[in-house]
Amino acid sequence: MSQTDTLADDVFILTSPDDERASFLLESLAGHYEDLYGEEFGEAATSEITRYPASRFMPPDGAFILLQRGGLTICGGGFKRRGDDGTAEIKRVWTHPDYLRQGLARRLMLRLEAQASRQGYARLYLTTGYLQKPAMQLYLNAGYRPLFDSAADPHALVLMPFEKNIGPD
Repeated sequence: MSQTDTLADDVFILTSPDDERASFLLESLAGHYEDLYGEEFGEAATSEITRYPASRFMPPDGAFILLQRGGLTICGGGFKRRGDDGTAEIKRVWTHPDYLRQGLARRLMLRLEAQASRQGYARLYLTTGYLQKPAMQLYLNAGYRPLFDSAADPHALVLMPFEKNIGPD
């Protein structure tokens, strides 16, 4: 399954984590996690990438979106169902290191939010690690509400959860 939607020179692709065009994204994200955290969580940081089967990121319960420029995957991420309360969990948000600071992750987040809404979700949830300050800032700027005490020591919290309502009030 693959659906494309062109914006300017960039192409958003609704696909699967198994898509070969996603392999660089997932490998780079795994390396990034390893560089930041190693085995700090009691397992290899890369295990997060393979924790869920690709089918969890496929409609009707999930979605996986890539952003390509000139055939190169430069940004991507997805969501999967989280429980039975109309909540989707965003995972695997990543931007190619050569394309940082261009607003790509923000564009991707808007695309993921719109897709989750189309698939009937009313709320989004996500976590990020305490060392991922740019990710935390992205989520705060995109209207995500922190579900943790922002005055607490981030090292003590380890994972920083956020949520955003995207459905009708």
